[in-house]
Amino acid sequence: MAKIELKEVAHTYHPQAEQIDYALKPFSITWNDGHRYAVLGPSGCGKTTMLNIMSGIVTPYSGRILFDGVDVTQKPTASRNIAQVFQFPVIYHTMTVEQNLAFPLICRKVSSDIIKKKVYEVAETLNLHHHLTKSAKKLTADQKQLISLGRGLVRDEVSAILMDEPLTVIDPDLKFRLRRTLKEINEKYKTTLIYVTHDQNEAMTFAENIVVMDHGSIVQSGSPKELFEKPHTTFVAYFIGSPAMNMYSCSIENNKIKLGQRKLKLDYDLNRLKSNNIKLGIRSEFITLGQDQQENTIACNIKNDEDFGNYRLLTCYFDNLEIKVKINRKEQINADTISLHLPPDKCCLYENDVLVN
Repeated sequence: MAKIELKEVAHTYHPQAEQIDYALKPFSITWNDGHRYAVLGPSGCGKTTMLNIMSGIVTPYSGRILFDGVDVTQKPTASRNIAQVFQFPVIYHTMTVEQNLAFPLICRKVSSDIIKKKVYEVAETLNLHHHLTKSAKKLTADQKQLISLGRGLVRDEVSAILMDEPLTVIDPDLKFRLRRTLKEINEKYKTTLIYVTHDQNEAMTFAENIVVMDHGSIVQSGSPKELFEKPHTTFVAYFIGSPAMNMYSCSIENNKIKLGQRKLKLDYDLNRLKSNNIKLGIRSEFITLGQDQQENTIACNIKNDEDFGNYRLLTCYFDNLEIKVKINRKEQINADTISLHLPPDKCCLYENDVLVN
């Protein structure tokens, strides 16, 4: 395992262009040994480029990559002790499961006794021990992907396991089980796992720390709780959460936020704001049913009431603005109107699309 540092790394696929078009804009980040990370963002945002720079498949246009303080920027993949799992399983169909798992150790001339012990240990962890003598081509897609993962786990000296959309070909139920297996592997082997995905659910349920990317930049890094409760930008607020955070353009009047025709009191010093581009955001989970006379309560018309099994999602309107709120399934609503309370401590205020602290 290793501490991986990317220092002022940037990359372009067109270095000779008059104006540099960055696939990755300059950034620095540290991946600490033994943790679970997810790199999350839409297609084309630079996730795979970042992963390939760490593995050595791509040499960055600028910046340095350090493994435990050693500069590996110009070193090939083979010198970095990186295991990489790709979107589609890469295995040797002419070999058995056991031979596939043993192959990295055979290449490193490890003794047969150690190979046998390590292969069985990893196969048992991945629930592949009953398939060791089977031909790899006869396995299911998820089992083949587990072999790809297992080839990294058999190596004691592996610095990190890098996974690029590894569960794309897997059924939803199996995705859940494999994410759980990956977490168990991290806890057992203390292996650094870095998981690239465009699926926020995969990232939120797998990682201890999530790096959110957009247009070649890291826009926020933090725990799932931090990203959900305090997104640093309106992009993160929209990208994380289902439904996305309720977001409204607003103005300031008498040291209060004016939202439509309503005025709200927030836990912010509004005198600090210099721009007219002000937005208010609040998660549907944090809105509660309120009383008309209660501060920060707005009366709304209910347009839609959807039952999702473990909660209900109301779509409401006030002053031609839509607001979504999650409520308990057992909540009794006997009218077409409802009063909603927006707790000040749960509201996020953005100036020029960046969170106001």
